[in-house]
Amino acid sequence: MKMNGRTALVTGASSGIGAATAERLAMAGYKVYGTSRRGAQAGKRPFEMLPLDVTGDDSVQTAVGEVMRLEGRIDVLVNNAGFSVAPAGAEESSIEQARSIFDTNFFGIVRMTRAVVPHMRHRGSGRIINIGSVLGFLPMPYGALYAATKHAIEGYSESLDHELRTWGIRVSVIEPAYTKTHFDANFLEADSKLDEYREVRAAVGKRLKQVMAAADQPSVVADVVLQAASAARPKLRYTAGGVASRLRLLRRFAPAGVMDAGIRKDLQLDMTMGARP
Repeated sequence: MKMNGRTALVTGASSGIGAATAERLAMAGYKVYGTSRRGAQAGKRPFEMLPLDVTGDDSVQTAVGEVMRLEGRIDVLVNNAGFSVAPAGAEESSIEQARSIFDTNFFGIVRMTRAVVPHMRHRGSGRIINIGSVLGFLPMPYGALYAATKHAIEGYSESLDHELRTWGIRVSVIEPAYTKTHFDANFLEADSKLDEYREVRAAVGKRLKQVMAAADQPSVVADVVLQAASAARPKLRYTAGGVASRLRLLRRFAPAGVMDAGIRKDLQLDMTMGARP
């Protein structure tokens, strides 16, 4: 299906899932505007790049205003921008660091949504697609703050979808598992490290690198974004990739004790010195 004449805005599109999504939408015929804090960068892309910091109200309004000036419409908003803290205990991040990750991962989506929805509502149509994670329905030991932002995205998106259907706007969440991007290379280090977590922090980080080696390509997620953007009757939630689909089924049907034990076994928590069952 060619979406000629329709416009998409993708945040965090300089690399990884955002770049793959912007390219996939452009191939499908959308006029795509990607964003990053650095704006346009060297290299040929099939989409335009705009500067945007999702933590700044003025920056969000300026970018959305520029797309409206150029195209007169925004049919699809893909909220992808985000970051995480390197594996660490929840108490190893200060309140300031916790606020920072929520400001980008969650409140960035809120800012973008508030800026774009009035234009979609005026047209009587639109799609908002939020890049979530399997961590939006599963816990992530030593990644509690990131998991918390993804849980927040799930709740916000489901509520918002009910609100906006009246105006022909639908909201979807994409739930990938591990994906091969530069995301883990850009981890922030916890800013209040404690020696008590040193060994388990290193062990979980090592396990995460092992898992990332077999992770899905960003194109897997991009294909699902296009599916959500173009579906006549979009679903609220889409898993992306085989691992994510299996985890969703396990979360739904497996006993809680089985899930709990599986998570601890996968991360080898009870084999790590300093960890407690």
